[in-house]
Amino acid sequence: MRVGIVGAGITGLALQHQLYERGVDSVVFEADSEPGGVIRSRSVEGYVVEDGPQRTRLSPPVASLVDDLDLDDRLVEAADPPLYLYRDGSLRQVPFSVREGVSTDLLSLRGKLRMLLEPLTGPPRGEESVEESLTRMLGPEAARYLVGPLYGGIYGTHPDEMPMRHSLGRALEKRGVDRSLLVAAVRASRRGSTPPVVSFDGGLQTLPEALFERHSERVRLDTPVEAVQQTDDGFVIETPEETTTVDHVVLTTPAAVTADLLDPFAPESADALRRLTYNPMAVVHLDAASDMDAAGFQIQYDESFRTLGVTSTGALFDRGNRHTAYLGGGRNPGLVDQPESDIREIAEREFAELTGVEATAVDVCRLRRGMPAYDTTWDALEAVDLPDGAQICANYAARAGIPGRLREAERVAESLAEG
Repeated sequence: MRVGIVGAGITGLALQHQLYERGVDSVVFEADSEPGGVIRSRSVEGYVVEDGPQRTRLSPPVASLVDDLDLDDRLVEAADPPLYLYRDGSLRQVPFSVREGVSTDLLSLRGKLRMLLEPLTGPPRGEESVEESLTRMLGPEAARYLVGPLYGGIYGTHPDEMPMRHSLGRALEKRGVDRSLLVAAVRASRRGSTPPVVSFDGGLQTLPEALFERHSERVRLDTPVEAVQQTDDGFVIETPEETTTVDHVVLTTPAAVTADLLDPFAPESADALRRLTYNPMAVVHLDAASDMDAAGFQIQYDESFRTLGVTSTGALFDRGNRHTAYLGGGRNPGLVDQPESDIREIAEREFAELTGVEATAVDVCRLRRGMPAYDTTWDALEAVDLPDGAQICANYAARAGIPGRLREAERVAESLAEG
């Protein structure tokens, strides 16, 4: 059996690694000249910046891969400064413990007491929006000023546009939360501390680069896949230089690219994938000598700022005075197409308004398909029906985030090896 994998992001490379470990022959095709996909680390003025994910947790699948690739000595564990949320003119600390929950000024006393009733309100419901579920379970204050902005801000989508069945509900299900968020949080705290937040000395792209180096003879960079054709006993993958016959094909590419490749043999599935909505982001790397000890901050979605949130990479990983601001998203999707000078000016001005500290934009990256919106367009996935031998393994079809991608790659590898 031979497996063809399209895309050398973290998913495709982890899948190839897992197949190799199981003795399954595979080959990876990547259009870009370097591996990593959305994980992109660069050096700007002497400091590492991340255009994609800023960090990950050293969860079991990440720790296992780090060990496999001998990357332990390159791990950098993050500091543990507080996270803030901007609301009504000031940055307010996000509570992550009972003591912080009692003292936080994000919620009124009434809002805090209402949260305590959450175990009596019933489990999350797939047909509800994230905002509806959080409001019913935690109360309107916690939904609007705490959990909703923290969750929706990650993807740049308003929580009232995110069905639970496509977004938060799926994440809770994976974590075994079938009824109460508070009870699950208490149980998790009793089990011990969560895995630490980490990166690498050269940035997160160190991980896919190490996977590529380990399996470089099976990964073809600068090799765009022009077409995938189904045959009587498998598939033919067409690239500019050659064709490759495989028994199974796994597509780890973005939804639009996957749709084009599915057109010849699964046109209805291709049309469904084209309906998925992504939120465009402008990623602005800032230099700001802030003395605020913070991991970063999110912005409550009723505020008028075009900045969605900021990660203080300098405070987390000792990278100078660097901060990474995310602008646009579902609130202002057209911002990503504005002139770079305008994007820089907006990021600098809003950072100063939000923190009281002047900032200088040192670099801008545009992500026109930045984050999956996980809105109602994700209903289209129900129409995706691929023939035997073809699979999708990508963040829009399962969980996003590096740990989630690694778990999904392992699951697919197991199913191929056993089948």
